[in-house]
Amino acid sequence: MAFQPIYDAAAGRVWGYEALVRGMAGEGAYDVLGRVLPEQKYRFDQDCRVKAIELAARLFPAGMDLMLSINFMPNAVYEPAACLRATLLAAGRANFPLSSIMFEFTENEEVTDTAHLTNIITEYRKHGFTTAIDDFGAGHAGLGLLVDFQPDLIKIDMKLIRGIDASPARQAVVAGIVAIASNLNISVLAEGIETEAEYLVLRATGVRLFQGYWFAKPAFEQLPAVRIPVATADKQGLAAFPG
Repeated sequence: MAFQPIYDAAAGRVWGYEALVRGMAGEGAYDVLGRVLPEQKYRFDQDCRVKAIELAARLFPAGMDLMLSINFMPNAVYEPAACLRATLLAAGRANFPLSSIMFEFTENEEVTDTAHLTNIITEYRKHGFTTAIDDFGAGHAGLGLLVDFQPDLIKIDMKLIRGIDASPARQAVVAGIVAIASNLNISVLAEGIETEAEYLVLRATGVRLFQGYWFAKPAFEQLPAVRIPVATADKQGLAAFPG
């Protein structure tokens, strides 16, 4: 697993870290997932959760109140309560609080049974987990997902973020998403931030949580140093702080 920080602009600190699967030779998630056969998805999903929790329990500084974000594949979850057993056991062994775990599913994996997904989210919330939609605005379901159920957080896909400072169309779409999320009491995270200009436009739009290479690249089994925006008297300055 590699870890990439999520920055909270309102609080001026790291909010949490997303655990990202990596190969033993540094292969990215796309390459690794491409080698997972359909019959292996469930076991792979379970093993990734356990590994992420074990590493986070070891790496996260005590008393920092950080969130751990874990990706999961809805189509690999056959029965929500049963599929959580390994997660609950791993968190118990590591003494890692369940309230500090966020599960995010990607819109890029087509969910054909929205009732099943709703059952997953309901079961996860029973245990105090935070739920999120990853890659929002670039997947199969789009805004239709928010009609069927409301997660705690949505992550706006980088395709809507890239070059937003020079794109009135992207600014309008993101502003609309932020407004809808606010009305539904859903937090918004902008992912894939690569420039200061993108960050400043999104911050002005009302986005609070951010993730992307501009803040830090994922670090393999460690917490990377994080670029923290700091407001100065006359301009936006930058300072690098360890995760």
